[in-house]
Amino acid sequence: MKRYGVLSLLVLFILGILLGDGFLRFLSPPPVKDPSVQTVRILPGMSLQAIAHHLTRKGIIQDPYKFMVLTWIKGQGKKIQWGDFELYPGIPPRVLLSYLTTGKTMLKRVTIPEGFTIQQIAKRLAEENLVEEEVFLTSARDPQLLETLEIDGQSLEGYLFPDTYIFHRGMTPRIIQKRMVQRFKEVFSGLQKQGEFLSAQEIKKMVILASIVEKESGVQSERPIIAAVFLNRLQKGMALQSDPTVIYGIKDFDGDLTKKNLSTRTAYNTYLQPGLPPGPIANPGKDSLQAVLSPAKSEYLYFVSKNDGSHFFSKNLKDHNRAVAQYQLSRKETR
Repeated sequence: MKRYGVLSLLVLFILGILLGDGFLRFLSPPPVKDPSVQTVRILPGMSLQAIAHHLTRKGIIQDPYKFMVLTWIKGQGKKIQWGDFELYPGIPPRVLLSYLTTGKTMLKRVTIPEGFTIQQIAKRLAEENLVEEEVFLTSARDPQLLETLEIDGQSLEGYLFPDTYIFHRGMTPRIIQKRMVQRFKEVFSGLQKQGEFLSAQEIKKMVILASIVEKESGVQSERPIIAAVFLNRLQKGMALQSDPTVIYGIKDFDGDLTKKNLSTRTAYNTYLQPGLPPGPIANPGKDSLQAVLSPAKSEYLYFVSKNDGSHFFSKNLKDHNRAVAQYQLSRKETR
């Protein structure tokens, strides 16, 4: 009986609002002279009541309860999307509800730098209120999505092309990821030789190596040479000995690469594991992909940082050790 009593009170409450002329005035508010547009953020998981009160506090609507009744009548209580909306006081509630339920959110320009990992991309997009970080990461590891996009790997790492994108808030992580992967495919296809066909597994190897080149190089002109170094080492059966791969395999890396890190076996420790690591360690840009597809012709097998962003390259260990002594006196490890 209590349940029916509560329902009856609720029905009477709604009827009271509907029958009152105040509801009609609510649906057709008088125009506001020179209304100032403001950004209103709807957070994931907000209830209808919380949204209605939030809109009222922002001055967008005058009565949260009438807005909730309108939403219930339209049957759109669970269709309101989250994101940042450009709204103004005096907007007709029915127009407002249409904006909130159709995802007419603000367009957002976001730049993904070259060399960002999927974790960094997820964080950047979350900071812009475009995605929920964990939802984005979960989607990026979805086997069904990887199969749909014809990607050979455990995640989208390496295939989320670094670029400047325009997304609208309310887009799903999957739509964003598909757009970034499509951009990767466009760029990669444009770099391939005419008529060349690479399998998904071959592309994966290229992307892995390009991601290492991306993290190792700070000077664009050196990337084809660095790519050649790693390809030469692979051809000779030498370990890649790349610090960035070791770092990628360390959970919660604190920024200090130690001898213990270099001697700890992980799937990404290329000092101890032969060949390429199991997957990309970042998302490489166009220059790094180009460097791997068209590496320099050289016999270099080693390189060491000159502490200015550039590197000194050597063909043998003796010359390399000499360069290490010159440029990295405090560093004992060699490539």
